[in-house]
Amino acid sequence: MTDKGNVSQNSAMLTPGVGSSYSNGWRRLWKYFLELFLIFIIYAVVSSPSWTLEQTTDGVSTGDVFLSIVFFAYGLLLLGPIEYGVAFANLKAARGEKPQVIDMFAAFKNYWNAVLANLLVGAIVVIGLVFLIIPGIIFACKLAFTPYLVVDKKMEVVEAVRESWRMTNGHGWKVFFIGLLAIFIFIAGAICFGVGIIVAFMWITIALASLYHAVSLKTEASR
Repeated sequence: MTDKGNVSQNSAMLTPGVGSSYSNGWRRLWKYFLELFLIFIIYAVVSSPSWTLEQTTDGVSTGDVFLSIVFFAYGLLLLGPIEYGVAFANLKAARGEKPQVIDMFAAFKNYWNAVLANLLVGAIVVIGLVFLIIPGIIFACKLAFTPYLVVDKKMEVVEAVRESWRMTNGHGWKVFFIGLLAIFIFIAGAICFGVGIIVAFMWITIALASLYHAVSLKTEASR
């Protein structure tokens, strides 16, 4: 059987669940570890200026206000689309397709939709968090598939947000438990001399991509 046939067969066996998503993510993580690790390293380097600005400003002086604006613009216009690209690279891995570094920049093919979708989702979640936190968690779970839809399906902002909301009907709690389990995975990773945090981050990221892939397959089959 060809590699393409193996991918199709393995995808058909994937079910939209927390355990199956983490299981598929674990297998794919080690199959494409070097590629995903390189993507993680590049993402960490790209993210470092954002972390530096955040730690060195308090937003009080004029200079700090300017740096805060730069930090916001950097995160929104560059880091956000790259994060969407990283999500796409992990989605390819979850499907059984070899991810590449160039996948990190896939969102730039649908750039403004990626930027605006990231801004809109962030605003919705923040507003939800203001209202007793729980609505924010619900919104975050319901909109978790937005990056994949923008990059993989080339959807526009509102269309991607609506489709993510629709796709997560009956699956929002699975997104929540993937996130909840992630806390314990990070703790376990930290115990492993801290290095395990990297593996934990990579595993959690591909697990969420696996859930989206499984739900997407189920959605397409029902149409």
